[in-house]
Amino acid sequence: MIDHESHLRSILESQRKLATEITELNNALSMRKEQFAKQQGIIEYLTANGISPEENERTELPQK
Repeated sequence: MIDHESHLRSILESQRKLATEITELNNALSMRKEQFAKQQGIIEYLTANGISPEENERTELPQK
């Protein structure tokens, strides 16, 4: 006989762990996006002041 309560507890725990991992990944992604934006600002500042990168050195944020 299947112990449905035990199975449900196991699934709920697994779901909680996944939710925690998703939150951590979202936080890490937000930090990386912020770093990217800051670096982009520096690039724009330097470019506006006459410093130009090689064309193959430019990086764009990938679109979803």
